[in-house]
Amino acid sequence: MTRRAWIALGSNLGDSAALLNLALNAIAKLPQTQLQAVSARYRTAPIGGPEQGDFLNSACRIDTNLAPLDLLHALQRIELDAGRERHEHWGPRTLDLDLIAVDNVAQTDPELTLPHPRAHQRAFVLYPLADLNTDLMLAGRPVIDWLDSVADQAIERLAD
Repeated sequence: MTRRAWIALGSNLGDSAALLNLALNAIAKLPQTQLQAVSARYRTAPIGGPEQGDFLNSACRIDTNLAPLDLLHALQRIELDAGRERHEHWGPRTLDLDLIAVDNVAQTDPELTLPHPRAHQRAFVLYPLADLNTDLMLAGRPVIDWLDSVADQAIERLAD
């Protein structure tokens, strides 16, 4: 069964642009998966966690036959292959891939909650997602409706 999924990408360690490209190439090569669209890139200030540099963020839309948990595990493997280490919560990272939504799947599981429970509170997720689908539902409202609520978060759309 083919599902549409949205993934948020971020990096603030190393060559972030190259790491996002590596991640997109790896996502496109996942079995039974087609990369359908990629958002613009954004420079964003970190939210929470320790003092750290700005992030480079993007999002992508895929069509996949992978089950949501299998997709999550595949994304975590891509992170590890890119040198991701999990030392501190919301700390700096080489690569962060968050599974934001999968079709209309709603699940609360210790390993995966869909849609992502905090996506609607984060400009670095919302703006790239809005590039792909302004009507995508998060926390009961379309992505476009959440943008005003994150207007105080530093974000800059980068030239293509």
